[in-house]
Amino acid sequence: MEIPADLGRVLVIIPTYNERENIEDIAGRVRKAVPAADVLVVDDNSPDGTGDLADTMAAADDNIKVLHRAGKQGLGAAYIAGFRWAAEHGYDVMVEMDADGSHQPEELPRLLKALVGADLVIGARWVPGGKVLNWPKSRLFLSRGANTYSRLMLGIPLHDSTGGYRAFRAATLDKIGLDDVESRGYCFQIDLALRALRHGLRVAEVPITFVERAHGKSKMSRDVMVEAMVRITQWGVNERVSKVRARRR
Repeated sequence: MEIPADLGRVLVIIPTYNERENIEDIAGRVRKAVPAADVLVVDDNSPDGTGDLADTMAAADDNIKVLHRAGKQGLGAAYIAGFRWAAEHGYDVMVEMDADGSHQPEELPRLLKALVGADLVIGARWVPGGKVLNWPKSRLFLSRGANTYSRLMLGIPLHDSTGGYRAFRAATLDKIGLDDVESRGYCFQIDLALRALRHGLRVAEVPITFVERAHGKSKMSRDVMVEAMVRITQWGVNERVSKVRARRR
């Protein structure tokens, strides 16, 4: 696919921690799906040598870059580091993509096409045409429940605000600000989507097929899920309190 002319330079950011079994395949598929896009592997000093493999890949392909970080600091922090690297190097579009193959690179052209008319595009599982493959019922229930709770509690129109396959315009990230973003995992994705909506930006959802990883262990933890529920509740309550106070003035 050729990148639409008005999007400019595209960088696909792939955070990694112990993804040696997956990173070469996923980066290769990105390069094939959108040859003009660059790939940035953000590695958190993976003990399994993912960072070393990424360096080897970068030496063989000028479109692959590597950002090494000192240690595991969370998904949100990894993406923010990638966003800042992208801004420093003049990219116009930043894409979030998991390293484990759950986000299909072959669907990236549709996300970029949708970004022509939007400021943020989310690859969505819970919209018509979206699918999830190979998840147990418990995880399906958790994800659907988290997204329904977010939609109701925050009053947002999104059906997959926790989705981590998404494309931002650089101007979108500039406008919503990243300096005070502290959330991780599910909550990080909700936080950025909520900020975009509150700034009046255009957020679109594009159906994707999400596939459970074939290799390695999921990074999802109980702490990440608890953080998401606590922060969503806080944001929702604060919003309601603010509206009540505004009506009383």
